Amino acid sequence: MIMDDRIAAYINSLDAGDGPLLDGIRKKAVADNVPVLRRETAALLKAMIALKRPKTVLEIGTAVGYSALLMAQAAPGDARITTIEKFEKRIPAARENFARADAGKRITLLEGDAGEILGHLSGSFDFIFLDAAKGQYIVWLPELLRLLAPGGLLMSDNVLQDGTIVESRYAVERRDRTIHARMREYLYTLKHTPGLVTSVLPVGDGVALSVKTAGAGQAGAPAVEGNSK
Repeated sequence: MIMDDRIAAYINSLDAGDGPLLDGIRKKAVADNVPVLRRETAALLKAMIALKRPKTVLEIGTAVGYSALLMAQAAPGDARITTIEKFEKRIPAARENFARADAGKRITLLEGDAGEILGHLSGSFDFIFLDAAKGQYIVWLPELLRLLAPGGLLMSDNVLQDGTIVESRYAVERRDRTIHARMREYLYTLKHTPGLVTSVLPVGDGVALSVKTAGAGQAGAPAVEGNSK
């Protein structure tokens, strides 16, 4: 845990829940070992949606639809959410959950690889929630910035890698070194891209909040610092 366990437990004990349907979806996802937002991250996501009040939302990483429904619940009634999922076994569950919530008209689920789909999207999004393959964040970033509207917010989850992000690459297991290096590069790039204002928060497994001001049409150069250890 990045946050002290007792502090996290106390914060989560204050949570009032999200209603029987969403709480049930979350409970089943946890029981089925499906990746789902940590409760403190879910609370932050709801707060950011309520603050931003986006009309257009893009999500990368649908899983079973919990976070998309959470955003739909917190967003204005006329908001539209586009969400992308690659893992075929989770797509039917997501569609079923959208139908149960009567959210089919507000949420559009795109099936396939995000790297391919992002390049074919047009228009702009007021809010982008990134919670998918961590090693691809830096690869997708130029397209995400292209699609993010001026004044829009990019929220990236799981950026601190259970705290291992601060370790030398040689202290990380060999199979995780590529993701480790790419995530460090991603965070460095978020903090050094002109026109992008980013705060990295130790909430859940780490969240980066990036606001697009001006001149942030594409990501900056790869970060040497991120790969130096």
